[in-house]
Amino acid sequence: MITVSEKAGIYIKDLMEKEHHAPGTFVRVGVKGGGCSGLEYVMKFETTEEEGDQIFEDKGVKVVVQMKSLLYLYGTELDYSDGLNGKGLFFNNPNATRTCSCGESFAV
Repeated sequence: MITVSEKAGIYIKDLMEKEHHAPGTFVRVGVKGGGCSGLEYVMKFETTEEEGDQIFEDKGVKVVVQMKSLLYLYGTELDYSDGLNGKGLFFNNPNATRTCSCGESFAV
């Protein structure tokens, strides 16, 4: 399961509205090899589901992830920070044993 914090839900819905995304648009999350810790997070808006996608909905936000990425992201929460250390969405991933200082890559 992948969840969405209250702040992230508000931010994502506002962003989708500001960018005029089509109805049915969702957030696709995943991982790919790379980054300073070995794996990088991927997040983008999409409208087409693929075979084998796992679908979650939380706080009014539809989140879609491929099964191979879900193995690394299970239990992750999408959150939003607007603090002094930077603004934006980030992954609270309980599976990560190491992360880089920018928070964009991790290792398990």
